[in-house]
Amino acid sequence: MIYRRLARPALFRLGGGDAERAHEWTLNRLATLSRRPAALRALRAAAPKGTPRIVFGLRFPNPVGLAAGMDKDGRALPAWPALGFGFVEVGTVTALAQPGNPRPRMFRLPAEQAVINRMGFNNAGAAALAAQLSALRPLGVPLGVSLGKSKAVPLEDAVEDYLTSLRAVLPHADYVAVNVSSPNTPGLRSLQDRGQLAALLAALRGQAGQTPVLVKIAPDLTEQAIGEALDVCVEHGVAGVIATNTTVAHEGEQGGLSGRPLAARALEVVTFVAKHSELPVVGVGGIMSADDARRMLDAGASLVQVYTGLIYRGPALVRQIVRATR
Repeated sequence: MIYRRLARPALFRLGGGDAERAHEWTLNRLATLSRRPAALRALRAAAPKGTPRIVFGLRFPNPVGLAAGMDKDGRALPAWPALGFGFVEVGTVTALAQPGNPRPRMFRLPAEQAVINRMGFNNAGAAALAAQLSALRPLGVPLGVSLGKSKAVPLEDAVEDYLTSLRAVLPHADYVAVNVSSPNTPGLRSLQDRGQLAALLAALRGQAGQTPVLVKIAPDLTEQAIGEALDVCVEHGVAGVIATNTTVAHEGEQGGLSGRPLAARALEVVTFVAKHSELPVVGVGGIMSADDARRMLDAGASLVQVYTGLIYRGPALVRQIVRATR
């Protein structure tokens, strides 16, 4: 209630209403918090205890994770478990550092509890992320790294580009997520096609060793396309599926839509994946309440992730979901 009545209105006014400015301001404050052990311990002590679960060979203290995109370069990593998250996914990271698409590139739709972004994988690069992660103490929760394709790299060189990122971050990742579903890098979603996905996963699985490899899929795929992607995932020993990324099925600003309008479609995809494969599913998309998370888990998800829900509901959302899923 305090967040929604006081903190959120202030954040939404920050920078003249620029959503990315508010994101950066918040991340900077969390990065400062991450350097204060006493404050982190106090937050951890106040966080509700969840029910641990084992998924793709990893122990998760609770099923609520931070989705990729919130902390791309791992600047505030110690803060997220202190806020109650049971796992954290950084990235999406690319082999080449890149500035992303021109600003403005993030837009709130408050009436719909949604966000449109066309960030374009803005990040400091895989080597910089690896250096950041190597300087950290263990988080106490699983750490995932989302991998994407560098915009400047042609599609025919995508496999080696992903491999470069994987080699850099592999020593620090508990799992890696293969992002072939962002709508904001030209041509990226074609990597979900059977042939291209098979070649990519064969190479990544060969390099990853025992580290679980997950694939993040788009909500805009047909059931036939999802089924084909699942077949490829099973054939190449993928450990799980993240469903879903943002959707391009919307009007208004160009980019991927997240938040409440994505909830129904994300739930449909999670249900389909759970019914048509035995792969663990990480459900993400439109989780704005504990009830939304519960529906995802009841539909077959083993874990859930939040992003836009944090923007509209604040960190209390994480604790509410943890309590509701014990």
